[in-house]
Order: sequence, then C-alpha cells, then structure tokens
Amino acid sequence: MNKTWVSVLIAAFFEVGWVVGLKYAMGFLEWGATIIAIIVSFTLMISAARSLPVGTVYAVFVGLGTAGTVLAEIIWFDAEVQFGKMILIGLLLLGVIGLKLLSKDKQKEGV
Repeated sequence: MNKTWVSVLIAAFFEVGWVVGLKYAMGFLEWGATIIAIIVSFTLMISAARSLPVGTVYAVFVGLGTAGTVLAEIIWFDAEVQFGKMILIGLLLLGVIGLKLLSKDKQKEGV
C-alpha cells in the first residue's frame, strides 16, 4: 500500500471524528476539533484524488467512514449491535477492498 492510500485511510479516520463530532459536540473545543477534522479529512481526500481515480477514492473514503462511524457508535456510545447491520458493513468493506484492489495509480508524466 502506497502513501496515497494511507492518506485515504487517515482521511476516513478523521471523517469518523467529524461525523461523531457533529452529533455530540457541545462546547467550543469539541466544535473546534470537529472543524479541524473536517478540514484534515477533506484535504487528505482531495490530495489523494490527484493521483488515484476520484470515484474509487471517494467510495473508499465514504465506505470506511461509514463503517468506522457505525463501529464508533457501538463501541463508545452503546448503540445496539444488530447482526444484519454487521453483515451489511462487512459487505460494504468487501466492496471497498475490491475497489482498492482494482484501481491503478495514475502515471505522472516525466517521472
């Protein structure tokens, strides 16, 4: 896995942070952290899309963010664990992995 894909993973991690922050932020510091997470996640995703297929980057970003958000709700906020939901998240992650495996990095001219 190259550093561009690592930046997509980090962007997805920050996406989970800002999505959870939008729901649970109450004070100035929490809202500040949420805004920073939004900026970091979109900056990393946009920079990754410069050298990877945009559709694949976005699908991986959103898929990992969705799975991470559901898991964060279960782990930290005592959301109900539903068998069907876990199966669907597993299918979502399989699709994300498949898209990543099928994508090719764009060749940079002159390199």
